[in-house]
Amino acid sequence: MTTELEELCKTLKLPAIPYLSDQIEFKDKKQYLTEVLAGEVLVRLESKQKRLFKKASFPNLKGLADFNPEEVTFPANVNLETLSTLDFIAKRQNVMMLGSVGTGKTHLAIALGIKACEAGSNVRFYRTVDLVNLLLEKHQAGTLRQLMKEIKALDLLILDELGFIPFHKNGAELLFSVIAECYELRSVIVTSNLEFGDWNTVFGDNRLTTASIDRLVHHAYILAFTGPSNRLKQALTSRDTESAPRMEGII
Repeated sequence: MTTELEELCKTLKLPAIPYLSDQIEFKDKKQYLTEVLAGEVLVRLESKQKRLFKKASFPNLKGLADFNPEEVTFPANVNLETLSTLDFIAKRQNVMMLGSVGTGKTHLAIALGIKACEAGSNVRFYRTVDLVNLLLEKHQAGTLRQLMKEIKALDLLILDELGFIPFHKNGAELLFSVIAECYELRSVIVTSNLEFGDWNTVFGDNRLTTASIDRLVHHAYILAFTGPSNRLKQALTSRDTESAPRMEGII
């Protein structure tokens, strides 16, 4: 049976208080009320973070604690700690991550996205080719406006793996419309295995390529990822471990 307290909290949209009211020790009125309300705020924050993580659609959850920045070349006066403050999102700046396959670009992009979600920012992760296909699908179905509305509501858009697959003309134009929509209004993180001079192989049009790069790098930190593939190193380490002779029982 619903109690009067539950009904009042439902009306006031304070769903956690009926539960918290039995969990918090009463010492005095002010302390009790403060802790109950603080608990409600915490529950709301946790619920919001869950919604943000779900909407972000990260392919996996890789944090900053597991990222090794030793083989990343940062711009002057910028380092991993600087980026992790998320000041670039507040300033609507971009982060461009360029380098060979497997060097940690996606890991860092996801890690920054996770931290942004934890801070309450609206984030969305896309493999670039998936976003282009989705844009084409929505355009053909006449529902592109709704997708663009969702993108406009973002604080941070992550475009992963730009450069692996070239786009047809319509797809390239739609991707440019997203980049143009984000320009100076929301932050974009791009990971790419191509240097800027090779982006024309993806967009297939000099005008679109130049316009896209111009908007992305105008207010951007450009990071260069070097060194061998992390996935290759892990695979080789695993192989060496499995092939090593067992020493149990040997004197």
